Amino acid sequence: MTGSDRQPASAASGSRLEPLASSPTAVLSVTGLTKHFQQGDTRVDVLKGVDLDVAAGERLAIVGASGSGKTTLLQLLGGLDLPSSGKVTLMGQAVGDLSDAARGELRNQALGFVYQFHHLLPEFTALENVAMPLLIRRTPVNEAKERARELLNRVGLSARVDHRPAQLSGGERQRTAVARALVTRPSVVLADEPTGNLDGNNARQVFELMLELNREFGTALVIVTHAPELAAKLQRTKTLEDGRLV
Repeated sequence: MTGSDRQPASAASGSRLEPLASSPTAVLSVTGLTKHFQQGDTRVDVLKGVDLDVAAGERLAIVGASGSGKTTLLQLLGGLDLPSSGKVTLMGQAVGDLSDAARGELRNQALGFVYQFHHLLPEFTALENVAMPLLIRRTPVNEAKERARELLNRVGLSARVDHRPAQLSGGERQRTAVARALVTRPSVVLADEPTGNLDGNNARQVFELMLELNREFGTALVIVTHAPELAAKLQRTKTLEDGRLV
């Protein structure tokens, strides 16, 4: 699948949620990825040559010790930061070759993000939070809200659409964040410890929901997690160790 295979935002703004077509082609690929930071006179090498391909619809876990660079890697995969060297290719486009504005547009078109802390906008309702990525695409307001409402219903929050984040439980906030990540029908969802802030029961429910939606919509899922029992439910697991994926 290449960038030309995806519908433009205007054509993809219908109300019915449809699965993406599956493809053996990598939708996200990185080669020779390195990242280092300077701390005074000391250079800290976090990533030391990461290679990774993620296929359409794949479910991948990235595990590793605390401080191993998992979040840094996820930020590079999502174009939120640029590597010291190496290449990130998303939907056939070299992320490092794009301007800041073009990277932002590609993220909005092709990626969804779920974080450990939901990062919902507190002044907006659940419906408005989920619709926001579509509104950024300039999807008509009524269409954006219709799709957001349908997806919130899909994650079991039909009765909570008009509630603000402070009125939702932790599990409900994270379900809203999952709906927001999927509302644009992205090619890839990047999740950084998406259940790390939830109790055991809510964590399992949110995780199973993400897997269910992955199977239904065909969106590739890359999850950073420290929980081996969750990683074991995905198709494959990579361990980040000494700056490399093994």
